[in-house]
Amino acid sequence: MVPAEETILTNLRRGALEFCVLAMLTDEELYGLDIARRLTVDGLLMSSEGTLYPLLTRLRTAGLVTTTWQQSVEGPPRRYYALTPDGRDSLAAFTRTWPAFRDAVDHALDRRDLP
Repeated sequence: MVPAEETILTNLRRGALEFCVLAMLTDEELYGLDIARRLTVDGLLMSSEGTLYPLLTRLRTAGLVTTTWQQSVEGPPRRYYALTPDGRDSLAAFTRTWPAFRDAVDHALDRRDLP
């Protein structure tokens, strides 16, 4: 990937990644590694796990997710993340806002050949 493209992706991720995580937690609790695996599938939403755990801490501190420790048959206990009511509200607000923002960006890009 061209360095400029990586910079653009980094900036886009910064604004949207937390809402992608909240969306993943809508219907189920997940532990960090599961979240990381889902977000790194195509390398666009997240390129490495290194950014996920600080983000999860920020979400927990902000009261958007809660955590519980659960036993694992494959090793030590795992920290599972779940949405709080504030997390659901935040995700709902983003979901209402995103289409208009996305459409405005698409419109601006479609008009790129104008003076």
